[in-house]
Amino acid sequence: MWLASELMFFAGLFAMYFTIRSTLPELWTEETAKLNLTFATANTIVLVLSSITCQMGVWAAERFQPTRTGSLLQVNRWGMNEWMTLTYLMGATFIGGQVYEYAELAHEGLTISSSPYGSVFFLTTGFHGLHVVGGLIAFLALLGRSFAAKRFGHHEATTAIVTSYYWHFVDVVWIALFGAIYLIR
Repeated sequence: MWLASELMFFAGLFAMYFTIRSTLPELWTEETAKLNLTFATANTIVLVLSSITCQMGVWAAERFQPTRTGSLLQVNRWGMNEWMTLTYLMGATFIGGQVYEYAELAHEGLTISSSPYGSVFFLTTGFHGLHVVGGLIAFLALLGRSFAAKRFGHHEATTAIVTSYYWHFVDVVWIALFGAIYLIR
């Protein structure tokens, strides 16, 4: 139910984006030229790959394997904690990339108050970024619960699964935002 409400929230942001875009097409041509497609694509790849590492963590949790059974270099023997830690680091890298991109755009004169395009760009990507930060907090809670558990069981595995639902949702929303903002010029 909560993910459905989040979907409606982002649908509203997309509606705002496309409505303003349709009323000011000349502004879009000018402002989208400031976007760094190569950097945004690399940042997007990091986030999308984090869904794969998250799912690997879920599968380890479903096997009730909280930690690795071999060397850190033996990725095929990683447990949920290693996979979710890697997912967390990839999500944090994505947020760092967003902060860097915002700084570059501000340097070029594009801010939330500089134009309707700036407002829509920063609102849509900023709210998504806040959702990614929420996911990162959920990963910290998941890892904390895993380390605190005397015995890793169904409760911890279910927490991993629910956290992954949210993370996959955030990734799918970003793919749609990336397409709308960076690819449709």
